[in-house]
Amino acid sequence: MLEVEAKFALPNSAEIELRLLALGATLVADQAESDHYLNAPDRDFARTDEALRLRRIGEQNFLTYKGPRRDATSKTRTEIEVACPSGTDAAEAFLELFQHLGYRATAMVRKRRKIFAWQRDGFTLHACLDDVESVGRFIELEIVTEESKYDAAREIVFRAAKELALGPTETRSYLEQLLGHTVAPGGERGA
Repeated sequence: MLEVEAKFALPNSAEIELRLLALGATLVADQAESDHYLNAPDRDFARTDEALRLRRIGEQNFLTYKGPRRDATSKTRTEIEVACPSGTDAAEAFLELFQHLGYRATAMVRKRRKIFAWQRDGFTLHACLDDVESVGRFIELEIVTEESKYDAAREIVFRAAKELALGPTETRSYLEQLLGHTVAPGGERGA
């Protein structure tokens, strides 16, 4: 599947929440997340603009691969996410397994996330209001869809951003911001 996403700085979350409700969005989750990022033994994900993470939401665990970004203004990329067994023991076992395969821990990103959802032109649009430890507050607008619907989904994401009066896009991932570097879409680290 393709994750069509755009991220923006979030100066006032209470105001944005009111705007989301006015657009018909409903709060579907309010959760703490911790993302354990790993780097591959055969290539540097910081250079290839890929990501591999183990996400923990309470007792739930999810393993996610994100491919290189498709363009310079959105954070659109291939995303493959697999639910894993729940619990701390399972999470630690997955991290140990990857370590034995040569993967290295990169960093952990912790955040508080409120997720709103609403329907728009046949798509489910999600707005994630994130308070990211040591990074800041952001809103991510995203649609998960098939490759063939990329253009329509991207247009809806940016139309919603305009309706919410959001500022310029932030194309750096939370991991890039935490580590203090950027990667150009498709790979190769920037300044």
